[in-house]
Amino acid sequence: MTRKPVDTGAPDRLYTVTNGRSSVDDTLDLVTLIVAECQPTTGMQSEHARILTLCRHPTSVVEISAELELPITVCRILLADLLDTGRITARHPPVNPSLPDPALLKEVLHGLRNL
Repeated sequence: MTRKPVDTGAPDRLYTVTNGRSSVDDTLDLVTLIVAECQPTTGMQSEHARILTLCRHPTSVVEISAELELPITVCRILLADLLDTGRITARHPPVNPSLPDPALLKEVLHGLRNL
């Protein structure tokens, strides 16, 4: 007898994982770094426990989603749960105010087109 593989992306499973929620605010973007502030505890939802284990060191939201094999939206809902309870912290990447001069970029583009 062969076993049918479990589809982790099945809608009913995702509904259960998120407790029926389907949206979350946009405070956690794909490159936000997540750091665990505590260890997983007994009785904790398995996905939350895996996130805490993964995030012992700064880990981006997109990496967590890939590791858990869950859609980004579902991952962000789970992360929001942990953030609300203080079990993780979110570090947004610094904004780099020193962007290259647009005139220089146009010259480089012009030069590349002439090649």
